[in-house]
Amino acid sequence: MEEMARAAKDASRAVAAASTAAKNRALREMAKAIRRRSRAIVAANIKEVAAARASGRTAAFVDRLTLDAPRIEAVARGLERVAALPDPVGETTDFARRPNGLFIRRMRVPLGVVAIIYESRPGVTADAAGLALKSGNAAILRGGKEAVRTNAVIADALREGLKAAGLPLGAVGFVNDPDRAAVRRLLTLDSLIDLVIPRGGPDLTVAVRRESMIPVLAHDKGLVHVYVDKRADLRMAEEIAFNAKAERPGVCNAMETLIIHEAIAKEFLPRIGRRFAEAGVELRGCPETLRLLPFAKPAVDADWDTEYLDLILSIKIVDSLEEAVAHIARHGSGLAEAIVTGDPKAAARFQREVDAGAVYWNASTRFTDGGEFGLGAEMGISTQKLHARGPVGLVGLTCEKFVVTGRGQVRDSRKPTPR
Repeated sequence: MEEMARAAKDASRAVAAASTAAKNRALREMAKAIRRRSRAIVAANIKEVAAARASGRTAAFVDRLTLDAPRIEAVARGLERVAALPDPVGETTDFARRPNGLFIRRMRVPLGVVAIIYESRPGVTADAAGLALKSGNAAILRGGKEAVRTNAVIADALREGLKAAGLPLGAVGFVNDPDRAAVRRLLTLDSLIDLVIPRGGPDLTVAVRRESMIPVLAHDKGLVHVYVDKRADLRMAEEIAFNAKAERPGVCNAMETLIIHEAIAKEFLPRIGRRFAEAGVELRGCPETLRLLPFAKPAVDADWDTEYLDLILSIKIVDSLEEAVAHIARHGSGLAEAIVTGDPKAAARFQREVDAGAVYWNASTRFTDGGEFGLGAEMGISTQKLHARGPVGLVGLTCEKFVVTGRGQVRDSRKPTPR
């Protein structure tokens, strides 16, 4: 681990100084190498998907693990989209011109070495490496044991791209050791690694936060809500709610709780409930939900705090916008929330008061994604507030430093500093 981290630290200086053209060439070469190795990636992935199914993993988990040819092509295109994005490194903004003649600016610079610890989605391997490279950072990648073969083939392709562009191979480090001791060792290397991003379930995030000596940017669980207000267009609400839950239930931006205003529940809930049932979604509801949907199961307290990542949905009927916002404040994880309403004042209040990285009005939470937000890809979706929040793209992998220009000024501490 230490040898890999040292190689990444050395490589980070070269990548930070690399031109935008060199980084973009590497990204495009990475995409080509991914396409060349598509069959090898699929072959490795088939074995790991079969093992996951044999061990009793859920359908949603298997879906996150699976990489078929269309998904591999999407991974390659994601690298090319990152190459097409503006390079944030070196951007400067004026800050102040002081009375003493000093000219102060802010400059955006890379973080250095970013370690990404993630679980079942092998596409993250390329997304994370590509974003780290374009933002001038080196990356150390550690995926879940279920996808170690798939990730290894992808990592080899990424290093092919680095080599073709003349950048150091240490800029993409891959941990192929599934032992947790390797992660624990990685988390102690605070002199070599600048940021750790855990991307996975709550157990992973809690463990990394507890054991890391390195600053952590957490991609925590997605306890996502959609609130259907009393003034909602019910046809629109039905489409949004169904998409948010059933389009791909095993991802973090999928809805886990549907909240419905009591004024429209009698009309709306039976029809959306039938549609969910026909799609195989298990419904768990509050007492009023059970009165309107007799086939639903009673929700217990734990359901409001559970990220199912599966075809299971909790339903809560409320008597006001205030109650909906309070429920989200108590149970939400800060990833994404949505309101469906035709009332601009209610929407404005919801978007102002709800505390999350992305807050929607009349749109599905499934858009909470770096690619959909125009970031090219994402390192994860930060559910914390320091130093980045929501989908983390290139800017979220940089920080700022002050750049000061003078003409020989020296400070005399006996004189007061002008305000």
